[in-house]
Amino acid sequence: MQRRRILFILFLIYFVFAILLNSVGTVILQVISNYGVGKSAASVLEGFKDLPIAIVSFLVASFLPRLGYKRAMLIGLAIVTCACLAMPLVPGFATAKLLFLSVGVAFALTKVSVYSTLGLIATSRKHHAGMMNTLEGFFMVGVLCAYWMFSFFIDSSDPASRSWLNVYWPLAALCAVTFVLLATTTFDERLAALPAERSPAQDFAAMLKLFFKPLVCIFVVTAFLYVLIEQSVGTWLPTFNNEILKLPAAMSVQVTSIFAACLAAGRLSAGVLLRRVHWYPVMNGCLVGMAAVVLLALPLTHGVAANPDVTWFTAPPAAFLFPLIGLFMAPIYPGINSVMLSSLPPHQHSAMTGLLVIFSALGGTTGSLVTGYVFGAFSGHFAFYLTLVPIAIVLVMLFFFRRAVEGASGGEVSSMNCPR
Repeated sequence: MQRRRILFILFLIYFVFAILLNSVGTVILQVISNYGVGKSAASVLEGFKDLPIAIVSFLVASFLPRLGYKRAMLIGLAIVTCACLAMPLVPGFATAKLLFLSVGVAFALTKVSVYSTLGLIATSRKHHAGMMNTLEGFFMVGVLCAYWMFSFFIDSSDPASRSWLNVYWPLAALCAVTFVLLATTTFDERLAALPAERSPAQDFAAMLKLFFKPLVCIFVVTAFLYVLIEQSVGTWLPTFNNEILKLPAAMSVQVTSIFAACLAAGRLSAGVLLRRVHWYPVMNGCLVGMAAVVLLALPLTHGVAANPDVTWFTAPPAAFLFPLIGLFMAPIYPGINSVMLSSLPPHQHSAMTGLLVIFSALGGTTGSLVTGYVFGAFSGHFAFYLTLVPIAIVLVMLFFFRRAVEGASGGEVSSMNCPR
């Protein structure tokens, strides 16, 4: 019973952070309208979210067990609760920056804690894999809810309206309820204790040494590029829908939920597929599918005329076709993470998760900044066509990643048929 309660709380925490983390594209769209911020300037919100994730993860991931996973998650929830309350109470672009700074710091503390806590309550490797898949699925449900939740508070008839800020009242309440549930739950973290004779400096040095393994280097570069692509699309798709496809602001956000739904469906279906098919051809097929969607959908976005009476039935076909890239994109990140973690001994998983969080955050920031700059300086079409470059590089990196995995494990890991 206690294990189920802990699991429910972990899912709820991840759900909360999914909403907050993936609201950045919607908030960018709104601050451009509300505060007169340019696209390039608005794109820094991604950096305010992702850079703290990278920095805090780099500083604390190796010895977070010394702080305690429960305590770290409580600190994270307290931070985001206060930040959500500040948004409607002190509206402004600076407050939006502070919000995503807070979310980044809190998520850095939370993600490693959640992943590590799953390891403490798992009864077997299959049990752990099932919980991890469910956790990631819950995250995508949160992403999907974020688009609809924010769109409910957006006033499309008045771009300058700040009614969208009212969404942060229920979000603050959700964070507070989760905090109380976590605070009143008992955790047994004795199995996660680090050796008493080892200093925090030695913990940190062990994480740095892990980075210099060739396999790990190839993996983090691949993960960096993947997140760059996903955040480029996810962050700027609402603005693309609004300015290029001429959809109303609220509908622009709602249509973007198709992208999140495709990510969720892609990851759930990949969980079944990878039990029967080797991961490498699946990843390659997904990358080719992503490129095909870009090349098929973007030509349909040219010359779209504004229609004040547009509905879901009269929206441009590209509004529904381009988000399908999420179906092909979805399996790549959890797939390579599974292969990477399965190739390392269990005692290195915590440090590896820390490195993964760092480079994922850096990839997200880079993707958003580059896409925002290109979107503003050239066009939205050119910005999304540029995703073909990292897609091609990831295709090449996967070849070397597979060779490195086989070299490190004698082919044992690469021959597995499902994530572990």
